[in-house]
Amino acid sequence: MAQKREPQKLVANNKKAYHDYFIDEAYEAGVALHGTEVKSLRMGKCSIKESFIRIENGEMFVYGMHVSPYEKGNIFNKDPLRVKKLLMHKHEISRLAGKIAEKGYTLVPLQVYFKEGKVKVEVGLARGKKLYDKRQDIAKKDMRRETEREFKIKNI
Repeated sequence: MAQKREPQKLVANNKKAYHDYFIDEAYEAGVALHGTEVKSLRMGKCSIKESFIRIENGEMFVYGMHVSPYEKGNIFNKDPLRVKKLLMHKHEISRLAGKIAEKGYTLVPLQVYFKEGKVKVEVGLARGKKLYDKRQDIAKKDMRRETEREFKIKNI
């Protein structure tokens, strides 16, 4: 009998990262959390807009990931902005550390989601965009929006 795969439940998406960076590679990492934080994530209370990732002593940490306190958590709630450890294999972390040592690369969280009941973070290896790159992206988006609008008008 084949196992049923449950779809991934998206909790938070970092649209700002796609606007500010070119994403070269994406990796999946687990997150070390406490019980009430997981319950809060299940309710969708998470923000990763202003968050970033650092590698320290061969371990990865995400800073600025806001997980709202669980309503019924009382004394068990942790600080919403506490630094959370990301769980990846040591060889993957060392490979990413080597890439970050190159000029212009950084690590940003792209998504937080549930996969098979576990909280995962999609980590993106990113290069910063210049102002003219952002302007080009905005222009492309406007052009696409205009063509969709014209197409919709023609098909009415």
